[in-house]
Amino acid sequence: MAKTHSQFVCQQCGYTQAGWAGRCPNCGEWNSLVETTIEGKVQDSKSKNQSGKIYKLSEVKVSESQRVKTGEEELDNVLGGGLVPGMTVLVAGEPGIGKSTLLTQVALNMEKTKVLYVCGEESASQVALRVKRLMGKGEIWLFESTDADEIAAKIQAEKPGLVIIDSIQTLTTTDLTGGAGAVGQVRECAQRLTDVAKRMNIPLFLVGHVTKEGNIAGPRVLEHVVDTVLWFEGERSLSIRLVRAVKNRFGPTDEVGVFEMGEKGLTGVANPSQFFLAERVKNVPGSVVSVVMEGKRPMLAEIQALAVASLSPIPRRVATGVDFARLQMLVAVLTARAGLRLEGEDIFVNVTGGIRLADRGVDLAICLAIASAFLKKSLPGDVAAVGEIGLLGEVRTVQGLERRVREAKKLGYRVASAESGKSVAAAIKKLMA
Repeated sequence: MAKTHSQFVCQQCGYTQAGWAGRCPNCGEWNSLVETTIEGKVQDSKSKNQSGKIYKLSEVKVSESQRVKTGEEELDNVLGGGLVPGMTVLVAGEPGIGKSTLLTQVALNMEKTKVLYVCGEESASQVALRVKRLMGKGEIWLFESTDADEIAAKIQAEKPGLVIIDSIQTLTTTDLTGGAGAVGQVRECAQRLTDVAKRMNIPLFLVGHVTKEGNIAGPRVLEHVVDTVLWFEGERSLSIRLVRAVKNRFGPTDEVGVFEMGEKGLTGVANPSQFFLAERVKNVPGSVVSVVMEGKRPMLAEIQALAVASLSPIPRRVATGVDFARLQMLVAVLTARAGLRLEGEDIFVNVTGGIRLADRGVDLAICLAIASAFLKKSLPGDVAAVGEIGLLGEVRTVQGLERRVREAKKLGYRVASAESGKSVAAAIKKLMA
């Protein structure tokens, strides 16, 4: 017996309630509650299928050799060594960042595997044009459809070795009345495709859109449906791209893959440190190198700073690639603890290469770059600064210092850390002597 009713579902967080409201009570987003018709079947508990099986842990066989390589070494590292049979991976990022390009390259690399590429946003001819641009020689099975049930049936019939859905926000199921991209549709379509993939042990890639706030479009419950969430980062105007594992049930979540976007697609960057420092100009005030940890990988990055006399009553603080609030705190520490009169200076800080840094170990490099720009004195060109700055002006040690030192030595840099002085003022005085 069918039972139909409607609920108002938040398009941002998935919160549901019986009546409409202008603002979501859960996440506070305005005009995000959309009416969604829900139809379900009322089934007697005695007639439910009771085919579930209990497994003993000792009987479950697990083998890392079952992982399938994608042909992209950087992507395999982020996934934890490759794809696991039945694994569902959500690839999210801004439009034009390179999601479809990367997955097309993966499909072309797996020549011995039958790859089913579902074209939800593009036509088969558009995907063929992208393959031609990438100069790919592999074979891909293209399927134009936006019906999740039809796609699930095609997967069961064709039994491919890999399925790519581009994208999940374009799919719908006739069992729900909501339009494509609605919370109910996205969640239900993802769940049905995931169930098919796990039942048939087929790896599944789902391409996901992001909102203007930078969140995955649709409900965040989509992240709970999939096994792995990969986040694409980078400025579209620059060539560098970073792939992070936000969630990974089959591997670590602290790995990052570095790619360079070119005319022939994405190319893995084996030595990111050398790439980021390729165009560095030494012996110029305001330039300092730091060793940051992106997951378990240490990388060298250049921090640039500029300090000029302000022409407005309120000096400007501009941060590109680092947290703005962190920059304000570091400027305050330099003013109060290091004796630098920065209250009348416009200060600009930039991380070259278009990457964003969340590592606190870059604090010392930011302070040294600002002090160098303000005092108009350049630091030694072979120094890489590493250390966290506290409110008392002290330089604190950071995790993974040994790995940072080893990475710096490979490129001929010596690391200046907490050993350079007990305070940021002492570190500035020592390095600029």
